[in-house]
Amino acid sequence: MLNTNSEYLRPEIMDVLRAFGCEEEDFNHYFSCACGKYLNVIEYGGEFYDFEEDCEEEDELVFKRLAKRSCKLAFYKVLSKAKNINLPWGALTGIRPTKMAYTELAAGRDFKPLFEKLCVIAPNISLIECVLAAQKPVYKKGGQDLYISLPFCPTKCEYCSFITAPIEKTRAYVEKYIDCLVREIASVKPFLKDLHSVYVGGGTPFVLSAEQLTPIYAAINDILPKKVEYTVEAGRPDVFSEDKLKLSKEYGVTRICVNPQSFNDKTLEKIGRKHTAAQTVKAYETAKKFGFDINLDLIAGLADETVFDFEKSLNTAISLNPENITVHTLSLKAGAKLKENVKRLNVAGIADMIALSREKLTKAGYQPYYLYRQKYQAGGLENVGWTKPDKACVYNIDTMEEISDNVAVGANAISKRYFGEEERIERYASPKDIPTYIEKTEKIIEERNKLFK
Repeated sequence: MLNTNSEYLRPEIMDVLRAFGCEEEDFNHYFSCACGKYLNVIEYGGEFYDFEEDCEEEDELVFKRLAKRSCKLAFYKVLSKAKNINLPWGALTGIRPTKMAYTELAAGRDFKPLFEKLCVIAPNISLIECVLAAQKPVYKKGGQDLYISLPFCPTKCEYCSFITAPIEKTRAYVEKYIDCLVREIASVKPFLKDLHSVYVGGGTPFVLSAEQLTPIYAAINDILPKKVEYTVEAGRPDVFSEDKLKLSKEYGVTRICVNPQSFNDKTLEKIGRKHTAAQTVKAYETAKKFGFDINLDLIAGLADETVFDFEKSLNTAISLNPENITVHTLSLKAGAKLKENVKRLNVAGIADMIALSREKLTKAGYQPYYLYRQKYQAGGLENVGWTKPDKACVYNIDTMEEISDNVAVGANAISKRYFGEEERIERYASPKDIPTYIEKTEKIIEERNKLFK
């Protein structure tokens, strides 16, 4: 149990305790700031530890941000020594390491010393440097990105935390949902002054028929001020068809996501997929005929896979030569079936899988162009998007770095307005529940649009 005199620091401290698997152990923590110094005193295992560092008191937000950083580092140092464990991202628990790097650069400082201070391992500091280099040609603050949510799937995978349910349980809502979505899409036209990209996500958008996708595509095209990067997260290969791909091409889609997660049939069966690796390859080859840029998603750590199993999937993905490959590390997520059965992920060889992905993808000519982390991620690792030169996905960069407005429509869509001069974000979240979304569409339009006026 954690006792602290500063409750606003509790969430940050708990992130570190969870990373070491000792959130049930007893800790006493005292925090103070005096004479220009942060002081963290930690009692753990019958020992006392004192940590002191310079503080900034002029600005409350800066003060709190640095106070959180100081307490996390203090707890990390205590636990790293006590457990004899060095975590790959050190005391860094945030989901966007690159944002911190950009903040340092904007202040005229090299970001590396800060990450070294936070005990981030050298290969991860190099990874951040590579990501920033890959982002440079397309990194642009301001403007907008448009997100369309289609929360329908063939089945729900065991690791998935999205609101999606099997299409057989939600089919009755599809037509009404499309009608509401089309109205919502039309309502955002006034805000799209400098549109960078469009992203149709899910769920699995291609679980809908070509006839059902048509009004959605038409509504999007009606509001586009110009031709932009246009991604459809088509999803699982068992719902691909030539008519859906042809329709997507006709309406200006430029990029397709095929999400195999694994190229091992036994793994696919275990996680609740209803397709084979061979179907993935066929779906990829069919999509490629239409000239789309393609992203393939893989997840390291699925269903007791070995390093050899993951390497097989990685080799297959590379052999297909897509423009983008995203490598996720398995994570426990609230609402996922996996989290009901597992409290903590201990995946044998997970660090080797991620190291292998970095080695093989770099050798194959890919560059890491965005990364993010999640709580309860196996091995304390990360998710990385890899790209061929000049093929980076603008939407992924904009949303991950939070440097543009994200105008989001549909159930469980989270709109974000970026106030660049103040470097802050305001959000509006639509209801997760599909029937509730349908019932409240007009109110959602009114409230979301207030954010962007």
